[in-house]
Amino acid sequence: MSKKKVITLMVVLLLITNIATFGLTNLMSVSFNNKAYIPLAEYRQLKSVYNEFSKVIAVEEYVKQNYLRDVDTKKMIDGQLKGMLQSLEDPYSNYMTQDEFASFLQQTSGTYAGIGVVVTPGEDNIITVVSPIEGTPGEKAGIKSGDKILKVDGVEFPADKMDEAVKVMKGEANTKVVLTLLRENKEGKDEIFNLELIREIIRLVTVKSNIIDDDIGYINITSFDDLTYKDFKTELDKLGRKNIKGLIIDLRNNPGGLLDRCVEIADELLGEGVVVYTQTKDGKRTYEKSGKSMVDYPLVLLVNGGSASASEILAGAIKDHNRGTIIGTTTFGKGVVQRIKDLDDGSGLKLTISEYFTPNGVNIHGIGIEPDIVVELPEGVDEIGVENLKEDTQLKKAIEEIKTKIK
Repeated sequence: MSKKKVITLMVVLLLITNIATFGLTNLMSVSFNNKAYIPLAEYRQLKSVYNEFSKVIAVEEYVKQNYLRDVDTKKMIDGQLKGMLQSLEDPYSNYMTQDEFASFLQQTSGTYAGIGVVVTPGEDNIITVVSPIEGTPGEKAGIKSGDKILKVDGVEFPADKMDEAVKVMKGEANTKVVLTLLRENKEGKDEIFNLELIREIIRLVTVKSNIIDDDIGYINITSFDDLTYKDFKTELDKLGRKNIKGLIIDLRNNPGGLLDRCVEIADELLGEGVVVYTQTKDGKRTYEKSGKSMVDYPLVLLVNGGSASASEILAGAIKDHNRGTIIGTTTFGKGVVQRIKDLDDGSGLKLTISEYFTPNGVNIHGIGIEPDIVVELPEGVDEIGVENLKEDTQLKKAIEEIKTKIK
């Protein structure tokens, strides 16, 4: 073989060897002499992760080695995750431990033991009552929408500790809990007082119906949980068999709940069209629509400042489709949507992933829905609904309006 051919063959073999070595090195990790050789891309990724979390790791190790007391590693990790979600400064996004997440899921299922108030983190970092749930210890004790919860059983809980406060407010049935509340009085001054309540097993009966003046159907929806649509359909069919000529739906003090159940109810009322659409930060839209089938009764919706979230979606759809008349006062103004994410160890998180828009493209977050007819309740009237029709001026106006529609 000539010298030239030998050199050419050696160059080819060298190239093949280098290519094979490069390929293998980038496809697999190799251990040699107590060292691991990994693909360059994987190394760069690991280095990036280490650089990003090195401070967290360093602080965690420093605390474990130097803190005077014993350190509960699980609690420390839970605290890190809670802090991560709190850093978003979004009152509707939060991380929940196993116990907190189980409690949250229990509440949306429709049954739990507690006092029956729906709360939200206030912008002033004080836990704020959206509304008490009808028939629960909270409502019976006189808790009102807008009340601020300062302490539970003597322990102060700011809004960023709301999940812990809710956990304390829940508990065994027939046990006592004391709330320290802040409420603005008629003179506009703040009053702080304690309120003792006895916890009860709360089966959320979210839908009730009545007949008013022989031919007007009345349905009160107090929240949207797993059972709400089924109960609504049952009551709606029951009213239909009694030959009603008009329908009043009362969403006052309804803090919202499950979007799917709200859309199912809207589907019974609207006819074909958009109920609501959501939009993510990258502009992706998801539309929820209703079908052609619907009841065609003249319709009035009652709302107030305690009507939030899913209640506002239903009210906004009715208003934009000119399907009925909205009566009452401006709604709460929650126009963002959360996704529930369960984690492998039983914990979970709730994250704001989109904002919602009424069919006409209106986002009501922080604004609320303005009724077609504004009616304020008289001072001192706390009980609303057919049980207090004499003083419930909003319901009385709804009856007047529905009668004009029937005629």
